[in-house]
Amino acid sequence: MSTPNIVELYGVTKAFGALTVLHDIDLGIREGEILTLLGPSGCGKTTLMRIIAGFEATTHGRVTIKGSDVSYLPPDKRPVNMVFQRYALFPHLDVFDNVAFGLRLKKWPKERVREAVQHMLHLVQLDDYGSRWIHELSGGQAQRVALARALVNAPSVLLLDEPLAALDLKIRHHMLAELKRIHQETGTTFIYVTHDQDEATILSDRIVLMNKGCIEQIGTPEEMYAHPGSLFCARFLGETNILSGAVSATDSEATFVNVGPGTAKVPANGTAVLLGQSVSLAIRPEALQVARIGAGEAAPEGVNALEGVVDDVVFMGSRVVYSIRTPIETIKYQETRSLDGSMLARGERVRASWRPEAAVLLTR
Repeated sequence: MSTPNIVELYGVTKAFGALTVLHDIDLGIREGEILTLLGPSGCGKTTLMRIIAGFEATTHGRVTIKGSDVSYLPPDKRPVNMVFQRYALFPHLDVFDNVAFGLRLKKWPKERVREAVQHMLHLVQLDDYGSRWIHELSGGQAQRVALARALVNAPSVLLLDEPLAALDLKIRHHMLAELKRIHQETGTTFIYVTHDQDEATILSDRIVLMNKGCIEQIGTPEEMYAHPGSLFCARFLGETNILSGAVSATDSEATFVNVGPGTAKVPANGTAVLLGQSVSLAIRPEALQVARIGAGEAAPEGVNALEGVVDDVVFMGSRVVYSIRTPIETIKYQETRSLDGSMLARGERVRASWRPEAAVLLTR
């Protein structure tokens, strides 16, 4: 049985004057999932989150939460809470009072407030920080306080607007693990906004990739990476090689594409193509196999292969990334660093090949 949607958007459009920033968005967000709105700056992801929160009104369309239409409800009447990039903590209050602020507005009894705040500080692993002032906290600790303050009100949906953008890389990765742990312990639906593909793939149950105010593709991180539905998706999620060509033949099992001097074979996936149609192939750098071609040796021929010359070598700790100049494109090849430290050298002639199933045929 599928998990029911807790948030649903129907035909949501948003315009600021003559500029339309969201175009007819339909989206269902499942109860208890971590869903990430991912995309470049200006794609509309933060505006979409602010509409769910109630900070922006739709120009057209409606929003429901837990089956109720909230399109015209103010933020404080919606069962949601939001964590901002800059935390928005009160500097004149200590950690305990920051977390307790919303509960006191609801006029909870003191003992109940104390128990709820202590529980939340334990959840975010800040048990002994209740009396600290905000300026005494690190960036990661301040973000945990912001999370505790949002979660203590038991929202049905927690909205997180690029909450880790101000943190350095090591702390950011640690906080992503903490967010996953907190999500597992609370079961709250998380809607997360980021332009960082690594954050999205590490954290998300599903990703909504946005582009120019529209939804480009929705899927799990694995689906989005392995089966991009467009050139934009292939390029935005991870490094990828794009080979352009024209369809030369098709049958029930495969499509054949002329790419420069060679031919590429791609398994048939139900995509309708025409002979001569311009298409693209997306091939991840780690999906290539690369072999040296000795001096004076002819490059072996074959389907799904390109001859080239190593133009650049980038050592990245556990992996090595090569740029290989071929007759049609400079392509990237990635391999795990070998234990003996051996690597291809600049100027070496190589043959890059790939299995048919490693290439994704893109028609748009």
